[in-house]
Parts: sequence; C-alpha cells; structure tokens
Amino acid sequence: MEGEIAVSISLSKQTHTHTPKEVNPFEEKSHYSKKRAIMPFGLVSAWNKRRRSKSQDHTDPWLYRPVEYWKLEDRTPQRPKRHRVSSVYTLKEMEEATCSFSDENFLGKGGFGRVYKGTLRSGEVVAIKKMELPPFKAAEGEHEFRVEVDILSRLDHPNLVSLIGYCADGKHRFLVYEYMQRGNLQDHLNGIGEAKMDWTSRLKVALGAAKGLTYLHSSSAVGIPIVHRDFKSTNVLLGANFEAKISDFGLAKLMPEGQETYVTARVLGTFGYFDPEYTSTGKLTLQSDVYAFGVVLLELLTGRRAVDLNLGPNDQNLVLQVRHILNDRKKLRKVIDPELSRSSYTMESIGMFANLASRCVRTESSERPSMAECVRELQLIIYTNSKGLSMPMHALRMV
Repeated sequence: MEGEIAVSISLSKQTHTHTPKEVNPFEEKSHYSKKRAIMPFGLVSAWNKRRRSKSQDHTDPWLYRPVEYWKLEDRTPQRPKRHRVSSVYTLKEMEEATCSFSDENFLGKGGFGRVYKGTLRSGEVVAIKKMELPPFKAAEGEHEFRVEVDILSRLDHPNLVSLIGYCADGKHRFLVYEYMQRGNLQDHLNGIGEAKMDWTSRLKVALGAAKGLTYLHSSSAVGIPIVHRDFKSTNVLLGANFEAKISDFGLAKLMPEGQETYVTARVLGTFGYFDPEYTSTGKLTLQSDVYAFGVVLLELLTGRRAVDLNLGPNDQNLVLQVRHILNDRKKLRKVIDPELSRSSYTMESIGMFANLASRCVRTESSERPSMAECVRELQLIIYTNSKGLSMPMHALRMV
C-alpha cells in the first residue's frame, strides 16, 4: 500500500499543474520503464498490482488520476463548512416561509427592501430580504442583488453573515440569510423597548465587527481586498450572545489587483458614515471602511446616532459633534452614553476606546489605523477593562 501511495503521489505531482489529457501509452512506455527500473522491488510490485487490478471505468490506466481515485487520506485539517450559496428558492417557497409576508414576520426595512423572518421547509429559521424598489431603481437593485450573491458565496468568516440562498423567480428577488436573534446594532443603541447594552457587550460587538472587516481587507478572502463601502450600525447584526456579523454587501467593491485605490465617479454609501476623502476625491480605499468603523465606535460610546436630524444644525453629525473632545478625559465623561452602567466600564478603557475612534475618523485616510490594528487595540481595551473591573472598589474609584 505504501508503494502505491508513493507512486500515485509522484504521478499527481507531475501532472496536476496542467490540464489532464489522454497520453499515448506507447509513447510513454520508455518513460515509465525507466521509472520502474530505479524503483525498489516492493514499489514495483505494488505498482504492477495496481495496474493489473480492474479499472472501474475501463479506461487507459496511464491517465492522470486525482487523489480521490487512489483513496489517499487527506490529512489537511478541514475547517467546518458553513452554508454556501447553493440553495435556489421559488417565489412559492418564499411565500410559504413567511406566511405570505405577514406583518407578524416583518423584521425591518432597509434601502433594498423589507426583511422578514421565515421558516424554510427544512425547519431552518432564516431572515428573508425582499427587494422592493421603484422601477427607476430596478437596474441598480438587480446589480446589488448580483453583487451580494457573488461576494457572499466566496466568503467564509464567523463575523460575516451567512447567505443561505436566494430567489430569482421572474422579476422577484429575495436573499435568504441566517437568522440573527437580536437584530441590528442600531436598534440596541437607540431602539425603542430594547434593553441597553453594557460596556462589555459593546466592546465584544466592536471587536467582532473589526475582525469581519479585517477579513474583507485581507486578500485571503477572494485573492484581492474587498471594501464593504456601506458599513454602519444597521449592517451589524447580533446573535443571541451579541456575536457581531457584518451584513449587506450590495455596495461592496473588489479592489483592482495590486492597487490600493479605486477611483469612482459615483460616491455610494450612507450619509454620516462617508469617508471625507472619498467624498471629495472619489478615491475609494480600504480606509473608507475604517472611517465608517470609527463612526460606529462613536455610536457605541455615546449611544447616539451617526446623524440625528432632530437635533440642531450644528449637532446633527456625531463625528463633528464629539471629535474635538475625544482625547480630553474630563469632557469625555459628558458624552458617554448615560444608559451605560457605571459598574460595566473603567475610564481607562473608555479613554483608550475614544482615542481609537478619534484616529479612525481622521480626515486624512493615511492617518487612520488599519483594521488589523483596530483588532489588536480592541483586544487590549477588553483586557484593560476586564482587569480594571476586577480591582477592589476603592482602587476602581481612583481610575
């Protein structure tokens, strides 16, 4: 057995780098005779035994065989596979899953359309996004639909929402995602009737989202970096234990290979999360996502919206409102979300968090940290907060 394994591996190494094709056994006879001449007797015996065995497909025994043919054991550690975009649903199945899109199953509405809770025939609970756009936006919606299906089918990370399948039945378009029990981040920060998150949970969400963006920005996902381009608190979905997963990839952009900048004629995204440099020059970079991430950090810190039109003209934009005080410890206390339990945070961790947010939202993209740096800093902030909370109360008051 060891002999046939060694020979089959040798054969696969010779041929797997080009397209398999039939080889004339007469032309190759001398080549393999030479190979046998220098092989130990045990390997020759095993190889001949393999050749004499009956082939299942009765084809030329000298054809290239994949590893699976020789039943070699693959010892490479395999990551557990998650859902892939392999399921295609019909309109009827979408109607059945949502009870004809009943109000009881309605979860929310975004720029793409309405989102419903659904139960597939398999019993799996999912979130179903139904495209509802006016006719003049139909082409734009179709493009976003295709981009989302294409990109999410290639990605695999615990901090990105899983796309289970889709429906393209006639003019109807649906995206079927894994169901996230706690909805989106913004609802927990400013939603009505939602329990406010403590500081520990907010740090966990920030770290999870940072890891998701870091994965997109690394070239390991599809070979080239991806800019999300619409990162915001409503696109951060939360699981039962506040696991954060990034959603909505309709505006995502694959960066040109070998380039760090993409010049676009249209500035797309959400007001309040726009990278100032991208807005003024049209140059999209990975740092555009970093800016948006910084805005979400400010939402986590203050409990306020990125843009609040109910406030005065000078206070509507969160970044402009708090940017100048993020590194002033005394003034910083005034912008901490009053709903945060004082027992869940230390001022040291708050100060570090605010400093990171302030660097993420700098006007010049070159002055912002990378998402990988954000991950490392957030890990340190979580450790610092945890360590500080374990201190005796009299020492904690001095922080």
